[in-house]
Amino acid sequence: MEEAHQQESRSDDLSQRRSYWRWRKQDFFPEFSFQSFSTYKSALSATCPRLADRLLSRSSDAYELDAARRESENPMRRCLTWWDLLWLSFGSVVGSGVFVITGQEARTGAGPAVVLSYAISGVSALLSVLCYAEFGVEIPVAGGSFSYLRVELGDFIAFIAAGNILLEAMVGAAGLGRSWSSYLASLVKNDSDYFRIKVDSFAKGFDLLDPVAVAVLLVANGIAMTGTKRTSWLNLITSMVTVCIIVFIVVVGFTHSKTSNLVPFFPYGAKGVVQSAAVVYWSYTGFDMVANMAEETEKPSRDIPIGLVGSMSMITVVYCLMALALTMMVKYTEIDANAAYSVAFTQIGMKWAKYLVGICALKGMTTSLLVGSLGQARYTTQIARSHMIPPWFALVHPKTGTPINATLLVTILSAIISFFTSLDVLSSVFSFATLFIFMLVAVALLVRRYYVKDVTPETGLLKFLGFLFLIIASSIGVSALWNAGVGGWIAYAVTGVLWFIGTLGLALLPKYRVPKVWGVPLVPWLPSFSIAMNLFLIGSLGYVAFLRFIICTMVMLLYYLFVGLHATYDVAHQPLEESKFEGER
Repeated sequence: MEEAHQQESRSDDLSQRRSYWRWRKQDFFPEFSFQSFSTYKSALSATCPRLADRLLSRSSDAYELDAARRESENPMRRCLTWWDLLWLSFGSVVGSGVFVITGQEARTGAGPAVVLSYAISGVSALLSVLCYAEFGVEIPVAGGSFSYLRVELGDFIAFIAAGNILLEAMVGAAGLGRSWSSYLASLVKNDSDYFRIKVDSFAKGFDLLDPVAVAVLLVANGIAMTGTKRTSWLNLITSMVTVCIIVFIVVVGFTHSKTSNLVPFFPYGAKGVVQSAAVVYWSYTGFDMVANMAEETEKPSRDIPIGLVGSMSMITVVYCLMALALTMMVKYTEIDANAAYSVAFTQIGMKWAKYLVGICALKGMTTSLLVGSLGQARYTTQIARSHMIPPWFALVHPKTGTPINATLLVTILSAIISFFTSLDVLSSVFSFATLFIFMLVAVALLVRRYYVKDVTPETGLLKFLGFLFLIIASSIGVSALWNAGVGGWIAYAVTGVLWFIGTLGLALLPKYRVPKVWGVPLVPWLPSFSIAMNLFLIGSLGYVAFLRFIICTMVMLLYYLFVGLHATYDVAHQPLEESKFEGER
């Protein structure tokens, strides 16, 4: 506590000497490698040895919790409780997706068994939440998974993963802005392009300019910049409205239900249930944005586990009830794939209820934008604290206690994308970055438990790496077999046994670190199962997602080799205060 007060005092002294709004070169590139053309040329000539140095170099808990925070000059305010986190997670996750995806998968994917698809995906998401919660308690900083991966897997892997998920988050925000505009236009004029401006000279997919999407993004991010607690209260109020509408949908659905509509329960077989689970999984994403706000929680050891685990458990139950209510109210063959709930209410004589569904969807997208803007900005802040991007974006405003510069960055980029780019183009560039980073966080948790530098013996490390390789390889094998349509049980049994052997091998190894306060139970079984589930879901994605990931990773690698590598190398090999002093001169 005393250390926190000292840090806040140092931050206050520094903020008095410096204005928040400053634009000097030293504020963007204070590192020695960028002081002149000759120093940059010298840095480029040393790229190979610097890359070798940074490739496996890892950060530490202490650095992320103390030294990195000083880059922001002013502290973020600890103003969130478990109650705030619970509803922020609810607001971020429960968007419009459940109203669209449920009908599609019930009609053509899993039938009434879509409720099991939601349950399977909910369990997978909950496993990832458990991993995030342990890290959030141990390393309660802004940036979430970026810091976790940087501490356990190193700078390089953390940068590649973070770069991809930041890109996906900004594209996702742009997509939400376009969807918000479409929903509002459909309610007003029954024409999703009503508010858009068509420019015939632009290429198809970029020829419908959307000022409403831009306005929504600017408003949502503007609110997020004014204060975290204010945004949390607004999210809580609107989420309560969503809860009331969802309760109405579920109660009316069960009131008009027929058990005969559940027969046959598995019209598309087990494969249909699993494939639908991969699709509906996207309805659960968004909690990672809330994990990025661990630095602003009042008591991380209590608030993070209760907030994240409690919200995901609640969301899983809500989704299963909504799916069951829909399939019991309407025969799966008669469900409208595009507007399932609206048409279902019309069929039972409640046409006015479609407006409730529309309002709920609009509200869901709005809160997803609000919470997403909070999470994306803090993710960007932590990346900037590491100097992988200019540290100017790490600055926290002394009055609002929020990272305004980082928020402006993600706002401007998302707004530009949403103004020009249509929804079908945005959908095509979504990748498996989210699932990939969930898998890496589970791997990082195993590394944290079983490997401690200078403590774990070399033989123990080799055994750990061998068993971990077996877990990952067998998980990839199962995914490849399933998506290749391989029949029979022998191949699956072999890969399943290999996964079991790898996990059992880890279970028999000694752990060299235990959680100080709260940790994931049943390690290594739950993290290992999380790895398998996420890799399985990654395998269900299309060719475009893999191609996009590879292309974006190559672009990010170029940036890292020319900028990020040298900035982080300088910071790692020069005392932080000396680096700042050099920047002042």
